[in-house]
Amino acid sequence: MGMEGFHIANGPTADYGGSLTFSVILTCIMAASGGLIFGYDIGISGGVSSMLSFIEKFFPSVLRKMIMHGPQTSVYCLYDSQRLTAFTSSLYIAGLFASLVASKLSKKIGRQAIMLLGGIFFFLGAVLNAAAVDLAMLIIGRMFMGFGVGFTNQSTPVYLAEVSPPRWRGTFSSGFQFFLALGNLLANVVNFEANHINKWGWRLSLGLAAAPSLIIVFGSLFISDTPSSLVLRGKLDDAKTALLRVRGPDADTDGELKEVIKSVEEAKQNEAGAFRRIMRREYRPHLVMAVAIPLFFQLTGVIVMAFFSPILFRTVGFGSNAALIGAVILGAVNLVATSCSSFTLDRLGRRPLFFIGGVIMVICQAAVAWIMGAQLGSTGAKQMSHGYSVAVVVLVCGHAAGFGMSWGPLNWLIPSEIFPLEVRSAGNGISAAVGLFCTFIQTQFFLSMLCKFKFGIFAYYAGWIVLMTAFIALFLPETKGVPLESMNLVWGRHWYWKRFIKERKDLLIQAP
Repeated sequence: MGMEGFHIANGPTADYGGSLTFSVILTCIMAASGGLIFGYDIGISGGVSSMLSFIEKFFPSVLRKMIMHGPQTSVYCLYDSQRLTAFTSSLYIAGLFASLVASKLSKKIGRQAIMLLGGIFFFLGAVLNAAAVDLAMLIIGRMFMGFGVGFTNQSTPVYLAEVSPPRWRGTFSSGFQFFLALGNLLANVVNFEANHINKWGWRLSLGLAAAPSLIIVFGSLFISDTPSSLVLRGKLDDAKTALLRVRGPDADTDGELKEVIKSVEEAKQNEAGAFRRIMRREYRPHLVMAVAIPLFFQLTGVIVMAFFSPILFRTVGFGSNAALIGAVILGAVNLVATSCSSFTLDRLGRRPLFFIGGVIMVICQAAVAWIMGAQLGSTGAKQMSHGYSVAVVVLVCGHAAGFGMSWGPLNWLIPSEIFPLEVRSAGNGISAAVGLFCTFIQTQFFLSMLCKFKFGIFAYYAGWIVLMTAFIALFLPETKGVPLESMNLVWGRHWYWKRFIKERKDLLIQAP
């Protein structure tokens, strides 16, 4: 299912030379910092949702339930409030629409401008959240932040894939997930410190979301757009300059630019109705992956664990500060695992990391389900011993490590690298929209699911991880080291997807 058995001659995989320049490293770092705003939001939402001053101001019914919590009350249901989950999930329904708008708008104004707009929207939302006086103002601020997340999630992975040299694309593209994990860790640290500030600590946590948004705003001002995007908008001289900057003087930039221009011309011939076009038979494998990858990403259970880890840790018996410390540890583990994956994506490949991460996550989820079932029971009225509570934290961190080395970075990398240029913006828009919609569903209903499924919720996620790992084994070919312009050749040789792909046999030479 990989690239073994053939190579490509006189085609887009030709080696154009060049070196790993300081400019491409700096450009990719600045672009990948777009992950900061998403990561910070993931960490900050669950943290403030566990702060008593925040709950008292906006969700008094939840506070009353906590105060009246007796020995017969299920700890699984303490935080079951649709208003509370609406605070978190409202961002993602706004982000869903923003990602679809961004996919169309990026063709006209470029990837870089979309990232800039995303940072501005997120900044405005952070200001509104910090100044919120009622739930309506809080939700409006969250929706502005959702516009920012939708814009950056659609544009940043594509930007990184188009700028990165093919042999280092996995490493650079994983930078988005690295900054996402970093933003999550920083948010957990901020939550821990802000929790010591009575009455207005939650304002500090929410307001500091402006900091990562300013990083992406100013960062996007100092980077050029991608060569593909510039050529698509007719800026050939700018495209050549941008390509020279990220490839270095030793590269055959003229040859690579000709290949980019050729791809763009083919894309323009087919650009009318990109969303309708992607539904055609020849794009079936791309469309399936655009939907399946972000869907399965959510069904790993990691997003709800990241959002609600402070609440989860309080459920198993930790106090407020201890729960926030647990969230900090969880964020740190995820960051370390993501950093390690950056160095293995282009060495081991995509598929092995999916398998390794999948096994780790299944074991950890199943163990958490067993411990919570044995210790808390189906009613949730029992008390969990301290030793088992610590074991739950360790297992949740193990799950985060498995995720950080696999689905974390690959959720952004795979959709960004599999689409032909003519449907790339539409495909990534669909992928981002599916991801945000699934996040909305998960965050809106997770606390209700925890209340109803109890410890079975973790067995539910473990079952899904088994299914998605089998799906990857059967249907995802290895894409390590394959230039974007040649990706269809990989799909054309896959045992199942080859029936859908119009293979360019003139570019294939059987290896001896």
